[in-house]
Amino acid sequence: MRVLLTGSAGFIGAAVGGALEAAGHEVVRIDVMLPAAHGATEAPPGTHQVDVRDADRWGDLLAGVDAVCHQAAMVGAGVTVADLPAYAGHNDLGTAVLLAAMHEAGVDRLVLASSMVVYGEGRYTCPTHGDQAPPPRRREALEAGDVENHCPECGAVLGWALVGEDARLAPRSSYAASKVAQEHYASAWVRQADAAVVALRYHNVYGPGMPRDTPYSGVAAMFRSSLERGERPRVFEDGGQVRDFVHVDDVARANVLALESVVGSGAGRYDAYNVCSGEPVSILDVARLVASGTGIDPDVTGGFRLGDVRHVVASPERARAELGFAAAVHPEEGLPAFATAPLRA
Repeated sequence: MRVLLTGSAGFIGAAVGGALEAAGHEVVRIDVMLPAAHGATEAPPGTHQVDVRDADRWGDLLAGVDAVCHQAAMVGAGVTVADLPAYAGHNDLGTAVLLAAMHEAGVDRLVLASSMVVYGEGRYTCPTHGDQAPPPRRREALEAGDVENHCPECGAVLGWALVGEDARLAPRSSYAASKVAQEHYASAWVRQADAAVVALRYHNVYGPGMPRDTPYSGVAAMFRSSLERGERPRVFEDGGQVRDFVHVDDVARANVLALESVVGSGAGRYDAYNVCSGEPVSILDVARLVASGTGIDPDVTGGFRLGDVRHVVASPERARAELGFAAAVHPEEGLPAFATAPLRA
């Protein structure tokens, strides 16, 4: 197949492009080379340096394309409220322009990079009252050291449970709101254009080529950068926040499976899948795994960031059953190896 890949020079996009070519597909690479993600790095050879919001550039690039793999996005939680227009522009408007151009070109199959941030807080259960949807944690409670979510009925500490793809969407950051918007635009496009979409909700992606030392770096990269400076990795709250960390090679493989699935499916399909390892790990354990062998212990600071979620852990079952995807890299192996993997400047 001829596949147009946006965000092709990025951390995940580069891995996806390599996996697509290894699977025998022809890849048309698109990346605007956003400075926040790439610094002053020049576009890799064969990359079309195009802003997805530029409607005039899409005609020739989409010619002969069988499907689009849309990885391009401004990422990270959002540093300040002032970032909102940038997220809306790059992610919301960019996706809308791309979808309109695809329809004009007769391209009706899409794999969309989404994120677990669309869920906001994960799934919580009370031993007495069952599933609960806790409100955002209050500053006063966090300042007092109460980092947990509590049952609205009885006040008990809520335990986490696996989040399935049918969970409600409750974005709690600029980035999260933009990813929900991308999914909604794609879902509307399916109905209006008689098209098909698979959205992949990535959990915490790590691996070689991850960017370092930017506000948009992943936490694993931040821990590693601290270690390289001889500093203790700083862990917020009590370190008990639970996440799912998935290796970038597994994410790339999930994209190949999703592409082959969506191209082989009928029109009118919109399916979302969690892309995760299926092996929950606490943030403190992530810091310990990345630091293993260094002799440096993490620093549990007790600090917090408003808007951070306590737990969000995915169910891998739908992706396993319908896409045939299961992660091959276990966090206990991948995170220590990440400590010496090459990073992006």
